[in-house]
Amino acid sequence: MAKLLYVGTHGPDDPTKACMPIHLAVNGAAEAGIEVEINLAGDVAVLVQDTYVSTLQPLGFPPLAELMTKAREKGVPIFV
Repeated sequence: MAKLLYVGTHGPDDPTKACMPIHLAVNGAAEAGIEVEINLAGDVAVLVQDTYVSTLQPLGFPPLAELMTKAREKGVPIFV
């Protein structure tokens, strides 16, 4: 089975780039049945804080809160 690791490095100052790895993992790879993990490195690591989860809204993607909920539902691990 294929496996993917998405690595995010952009912080919340650019919400779209910050949320892109999470979006691709849960709405792309996980939906396709591919085993996937997410690694948040550097500035993006703060996205696991409730303050950011509840308020961050990327352009063209679902809100971060929805992405995080979907990641939990699909069992996608997020490493910081």
